[in-house]
Amino acid sequence: MNTVFRRKCHFVYPLEFLVTFLDDFAAVVALSDKMLTGFFVGWPTPPSPKVLSKLIRNSTYSIVAIDEAQDRCVGYVTALSDGILFGYVSSLEVLPEFQGQGIGQDLVARMLKKLSNVYAVDIVCDPDVQPFYEKCGLRRCASMVTRNPAQIAKLNSGLD
Repeated sequence: MNTVFRRKCHFVYPLEFLVTFLDDFAAVVALSDKMLTGFFVGWPTPPSPKVLSKLIRNSTYSIVAIDEAQDRCVGYVTALSDGILFGYVSSLEVLPEFQGQGIGQDLVARMLKKLSNVYAVDIVCDPDVQPFYEKCGLRRCASMVTRNPAQIAKLNSGLD
C-alpha cells in the first residue's frame, strides 16, 4: 500500500516547502544515496548514505519524508517487528534544517499506526530527546543497550 501525504511546512523565516511522506516499499528502496546525505549529525562515526540506504531497505517498515523541491530525503523512521507482539522503532532522523516543523512527529505517528497491531512498541533514546517522544504519546521506560562503533566504520568501508 502506498501512502503519499503532502504537507506544507513553514520555516521560522518566510520559506515554504512541500514534504511528501512515502511508506511504499518500492518507492522507499528506490531512493538514491545522494538523497540520503546530512543525517547522523553529532555521531562520532556517522553511517554513510550507502549504509543508511541499506538500513532503510532492510528494516521491516520504513517511512521517508521527501522535500519535493530539492528532491531529497529530509527525514525517515525505521522499525523492526515480529508482527505479533513486539515492534521496535530503530531509527528516526530529521535533517537539522527541517527540525521543528512537525516532520519527526508525523513520522513517529505514521510508524506507530503501522505498528498498531502489536502488543508493545519500544524506542530506545537518549534522555535529551525523551520529551519529544512523550509528545508523540510514548512514556519513559528503563532499557539496556550495547554499542559497537567499529561496526559502523566497517560498514562505511564496504565490509559487512
